[in-house]
Amino acid sequence: MRKTIIYAGIVALLVSLITIGAYDYFTQRSEKVQIEYINSTPEPSAKYTKMGSDTPASTEFTEVAEKVMNAVVHIRSTMQVSASQQPRQRIPEPFRDFFGEDFFDRYFQGPQQQPQPRQGTGSGVIITQDGYVVTNNHVVAKADEIDVTLFDNRSYKAKVVGTDPTTDLAVLQIKENDLPTLPLANSNNVKVGEWVLAVGNPFNLNSTVTAGIVSATGRSINIFRDQYAIESFIQTDAAINPGNSGGALVNMDGGLIGINTAIASPTGSYSGYGFAVPSNIANKVIEDLIQYGTVRRGYLGVMIRGVNSQLAEEENLDIVQGVYVDSLLQNSAAAAAGIQPGDVIVEIEGRDVNSPAGLQEVIAQREPGDQVEIIVNRNGNRRTFNVTLKSREEATQMAAAEGGEGSLEAMLGASFENVSDELARELGIEGGVMVTDLRDGKLSRETKMREGFIIIGVDGQKVTSVKQFKEYLRQKGSGGVLLEGVYENYPGVYYYGFGMDQ
Repeated sequence: MRKTIIYAGIVALLVSLITIGAYDYFTQRSEKVQIEYINSTPEPSAKYTKMGSDTPASTEFTEVAEKVMNAVVHIRSTMQVSASQQPRQRIPEPFRDFFGEDFFDRYFQGPQQQPQPRQGTGSGVIITQDGYVVTNNHVVAKADEIDVTLFDNRSYKAKVVGTDPTTDLAVLQIKENDLPTLPLANSNNVKVGEWVLAVGNPFNLNSTVTAGIVSATGRSINIFRDQYAIESFIQTDAAINPGNSGGALVNMDGGLIGINTAIASPTGSYSGYGFAVPSNIANKVIEDLIQYGTVRRGYLGVMIRGVNSQLAEEENLDIVQGVYVDSLLQNSAAAAAGIQPGDVIVEIEGRDVNSPAGLQEVIAQREPGDQVEIIVNRNGNRRTFNVTLKSREEATQMAAAEGGEGSLEAMLGASFENVSDELARELGIEGGVMVTDLRDGKLSRETKMREGFIIIGVDGQKVTSVKQFKEYLRQKGSGGVLLEGVYENYPGVYYYGFGMDQ
């Protein structure tokens, strides 16, 4: 009996100890996983430094956004589209020959349809207090009516002051005073990696701000088809979508450094790459359009290519950076100053030149009669030339009258380069001439050729180099031309014909 009592006491003691231990254990565990709530946002620890300053600032973008949003507007353009331009359903093939293409239109669709309105949207930036607004040309092109809505929802009818398809810019005007504006910053000072904000109206979402950095400068993406197009974009990863066109790209001081113009995307929506026309190019266009209604721009009169290792090897150059002068218009500004085919432009107005876009950007800011200092590398030696720029009309007249080598590329509306040996081997050809850029000209107007076409024959004769191709066309002079060639990623041989006559 006594032993039973002792065993019961021992068991009771063990149970008590286990219970106490378990309580302490789980109490401590619960204390370790307690969630702590706070009612305020801690100060961000990340800092950045404004360009040109050693003073760190907060990563908050609110101050800059408040500065710029009032000066960015929403643009709606309306164009009347005739019934003939509207898409329609075609008659099934078996009945088309018998009944005629317009049978259903005449007998089943009733009277002729009236023109229907088609509306597009975009953005713009107020650049003067008395109502001048800059936007993209493609936002307002062919518009019959343009409405501008301010940040505070005031709405106005706008008139087109002038357009410049070569930069895809346009200037509008509304009747109002004392408007908020954005100051233009010097886009030459823009650095890769600096913070920027894109402000606009994507997908009709009014007054949208996105943030990113400058990804690249002096970027050309070959989206303009004008023969004299100027592309030297600021590239940014700030989100830009349809509707942002014509909006503002600003730095962290609230200065306008670019006009958002294009995106590179496989879907048509933002995928990481947006492009803006630099403010220095825009400033020249804006001033000329307001003062003259058109842009007065100086021209060098040269056909150029960017220098790379392949070109350096082909032309026996001792440098791999700069802009190669492929050809000149006869008696052009560059030719008159003494620049020659084969020269490599390495500097203009004290700025290094590493791409055709960089050279175009500087020239685009000058007028006919302006003098620019150009340094070239000629056979390994640096030479300096003072070039007095000429007008587009002078360049066009000289090209047509003189028929120089430069006029050939201008007439065709294309740029060419030799196919690399490696690509030639892959395609099983001896060599060829690749069409690297198509602009307004005979090839785009008279054929369905696409960029990347590799010319391997002209009028039945083999062609293996740009020099040989141009020499043949210069000697031919007039008449029809049949080009034979291939595409790198498409099977078969393609043929394109055009006329050489001016």
